[in-house]
Amino acid sequence: MTAPVVQRITSRDNPLLKTLRRLTQDSSAYRKLGQVWVEGDHLCRAAHERGVQPLTAVFSESFWSQANAQWAGAARQNLVLADALFAGISALESPASMGFVLELAPPAALQAAAPSVILDRVQDAGNVGSILRSAGAFGFKQIIAIKGTAALWSPKVLRAGMGAHWGLDLIEGVVLSDLGALTLVGIQMPAVWTAAGMTFQVSVDGGVTWIEHTSSAGAATSFTVAQGQYIAVDPALWRGVNAIKVRSGTLGAPVNQGQLTNFNLV
Repeated sequence: MTAPVVQRITSRDNPLLKTLRRLTQDSSAYRKLGQVWVEGDHLCRAAHERGVQPLTAVFSESFWSQANAQWAGAARQNLVLADALFAGISALESPASMGFVLELAPPAALQAAAPSVILDRVQDAGNVGSILRSAGAFGFKQIIAIKGTAALWSPKVLRAGMGAHWGLDLIEGVVLSDLGALTLVGIQMPAVWTAAGMTFQVSVDGGVTWIEHTSSAGAATSFTVAQGQYIAVDPALWRGVNAIKVRSGTLGAPVNQGQLTNFNLV
């Protein structure tokens, strides 16, 4: 096996350093460059343990003597930066001593039946990362980010995700009409739910217009639900539907839940 290339950089005008600055300081640069920057031992280790081979491993000069034994063979190329130069590219208030440049994987194809979390224009990077972390912990496999959501592979989202990215299929830039490919097979009710039935509004044009969801006989689609209950749903009910609003109660008699209530459509 050929030994990885080791290159020392001491000039801030080095072209490789300019590329690193773009990756660390521009949250959407990864889309243009096809590369992702991860910084710090924890994130680098999380990627490495998932079998991700970096294009480039980057180390501060002072850390290289320690890193050489453990990380020297992790990447195809090693860059060793003067400490001041590493601090200059770091996205952290207290710069770490190492980072990886990873090749951005091709976007995953949307899987209709995969357990999914949909991010509808969630713009706070910290919140997005926390959601990814929770999604992975609860067994979700697919993250679908509606266009307008914070960039999933930006440095801030990566830090907040704490390694969850590499256990999930991430799909960005989705528009509402794309969600018609998903299949709703059940509803997991929350632990707290004020007694009320559940009815629905649906859209067939991606949320432009909404109508009451009814049976073929014209009766409103309604479920009797209770806190903590899982309700199996016939996928045929939603044929042609690509967006759903859930209502507590009915159109004529809605029931206020009294607090923000989250439940999972699966």
